[in-house]
Amino acid sequence: MAEGITKKLFGFDIYVQSVGVVNDLEIDGFAIAACEEIGVELSRHRSRDFQELEENGEALSGFDVIVAMSPASQRRALDLTRYYHLTVEYWPVLDPTGLGETRDAKLDAYRQTRDQILKQIQDKWGD
Repeated sequence: MAEGITKKLFGFDIYVQSVGVVNDLEIDGFAIAACEEIGVELSRHRSRDFQELEENGEALSGFDVIVAMSPASQRRALDLTRYYHLTVEYWPVLDPTGLGETRDAKLDAYRQTRDQILKQIQDKWGD
């Protein structure tokens, strides 16, 4: 969600890539639906992990900021970047996976996460 929202807001003005602690391969359908509501297309997005990012030629040393959104991703980012001069920020956001009993309740959890991410991006880099 963060990559899609950032690209929607800033286009090619900044370079952004998202990675996770694990590579789940498929993007969550609820994330797709929640982002579609605000005009962010995620259906073609594919998640990747830090190792895959590096294997595809995206050296971590080439980034200025890594934003972690879970304690696990923060620990992994700090471990991987201990020899690089770049910033690792932690933005605690709701993990919507597994929340809600109904489709509407699940989608509401993803909307909350989407809105938290959007606010963090706007607070950091503006509209």
